[in-house]
Amino acid sequence: MERLLVTTALEASWSDTEPMLFLGEWCRLYSRSDRWSDLDAPVAPYHWDDWQKYSGDCGFLASLHEELLAELSECLNEHHEVDHSLRYWRILLGPWLGWFTQTLFDRWESIHQAVRGEELSGTVILTGLTDDRVPNDMDDFLYLRLGQGWNHHQYARVLVGCTDLPHVFQPVDEVSDPISSGPVPELERVGSNSDWRVKAIEVYSRLAERFTRPTDFFVTNAGLRSLRDELILQRRLGQVPRLIQGVRPVITTVDDRCRRWRLGDGDRTDFQGYVRNRIPEQIPTVYLEGYKALCNQVAGLRWPSRPKAIFTSAAHFYDDAFKLWCAERTEGGAPLVVGQHGGHVGTAWSFNHDHQVAIADRFLSWGWSDPNDPKVVPVGVLKAPALPETGRRSKDRALLVLSSTDLQSYEIMSTFRSGQFLEYLDDQFAFVEALSSTVRDALTVRLSVHECGWENERRWRDRTPEINLDDGRIPIMDLVAETRLCIATTNTTTYLESFFLDIPTVIFWNTSRWEVLDSAVPYFDELARVGIFHDSPKSAASHVSEIWSDVGTWWSSDPVVRAVSGFSERYCRDSGDVLDAVKSSLVALTSEL
Repeated sequence: MERLLVTTALEASWSDTEPMLFLGEWCRLYSRSDRWSDLDAPVAPYHWDDWQKYSGDCGFLASLHEELLAELSECLNEHHEVDHSLRYWRILLGPWLGWFTQTLFDRWESIHQAVRGEELSGTVILTGLTDDRVPNDMDDFLYLRLGQGWNHHQYARVLVGCTDLPHVFQPVDEVSDPISSGPVPELERVGSNSDWRVKAIEVYSRLAERFTRPTDFFVTNAGLRSLRDELILQRRLGQVPRLIQGVRPVITTVDDRCRRWRLGDGDRTDFQGYVRNRIPEQIPTVYLEGYKALCNQVAGLRWPSRPKAIFTSAAHFYDDAFKLWCAERTEGGAPLVVGQHGGHVGTAWSFNHDHQVAIADRFLSWGWSDPNDPKVVPVGVLKAPALPETGRRSKDRALLVLSSTDLQSYEIMSTFRSGQFLEYLDDQFAFVEALSSTVRDALTVRLSVHECGWENERRWRDRTPEINLDDGRIPIMDLVAETRLCIATTNTTTYLESFFLDIPTVIFWNTSRWEVLDSAVPYFDELARVGIFHDSPKSAASHVSEIWSDVGTWWSSDPVVRAVSGFSERYCRDSGDVLDAVKSSLVALTSEL
């Protein structure tokens, strides 16, 4: 039976009269289940459910990234009449190029797998979508790639240009559709919390910049516990502390005359040819039409002109003004130091980590080292967590900390991807349902504050209305302060912080989705031997129920203490004074160069 292919949750492209095939789980928004639950519309298999394929594709995309970066650097040097190094362009636009290429590949493969393997009658392509446009900068790209409209356009480009599937164009202004793009991601920008804080920072920054010396260390988004720690670090470095505010690039319109170029062999009919054609069309204007304007913006900043070193743990991904300034300074000889921002790094692999190690002169880890990469310097947990000082609290709660992911994949890393999130969610439900009634009554489920379109709170309230939910908005340490046992469910930051604080912890995840590095396997094996790490929700629930009445005795037993201590020393080390460790690393680097 032939089916109409539906690529997104935009219901204007659906049919009420013929069978459909949803390209992925992202088409079926939970709040619209009354619309799709009774339709004859199965979901196509996800191409990255095949681990062997995913592993091979990751290697292919990593290699392709290097090819595209070299070609794009050459093209932009020629276009802008400059002669910048490959590292310069890697710092400035490497994150966008990597994420855009990986996003396009996922959309390309999803379409081609469906066209090859399913009986399809055609598809409806919506025109006039608001998000069908070129992003202005990195922030804008991160916003657009979350939206149904932008993704609908990406699927349409593959369908029309690279397949023979029949299609019908439908102007979007002829229909009423309740679906809109997600909110702009909340990025880590100094001064984003409240108006009074922004004003206070602006006043202080204007005063402090008068005392900035050309050779001061430059510290921004350092990934420390607080802005206060960032100021203390600068003071210890012997300079007047200042807070760096993010600079939004000017909005620049698209000029088609600037985009009449191609990368490499753009005539190929495979993905490599496709992405080489799409990059000139979709590269954010800040790197093309707005590049000179951004250069002028950066030239007007009162930042050190010859910094001893540049230190950040986040700005190198998202802040285009910082990235351009940083690229210029590194070409002038300033070393770039990148700090570990959170978990996953060191225990698992990702494009993000490969990128930051590639651009950095030093990478400050939370404890691990790499014998094959002398850039990595262990300093301990940068944002050392601390429990709130609110007096003694009763430790009578169990805390289950959850994560989320985007509806549609946009990066390669060892984690669940896209619709695989529903498998993860089923594991969480299985864990809760397997707990003893005593633990369930004491359980708080901490949701991710960013639901990413999965509507997690609604799903939990429908499935387990009796469970206490936290929506993720209050500081997690307020919950940890009341926690007898913390349960971590992803290879991210949660269990590293609970280990650091000596909070009894149980970990579980699907090891076929959260693959760890070979170097980390012995450490997780040791955690598994003492009951901390589990690869199934039922095993974890059984252990939690067994130890609940006397968690302290289990956690303080010699085998558990040895396992946690060994793991913590490598992946979440308490250096005593992490600011001093960072200072020493920065000073040592400047003396070496």
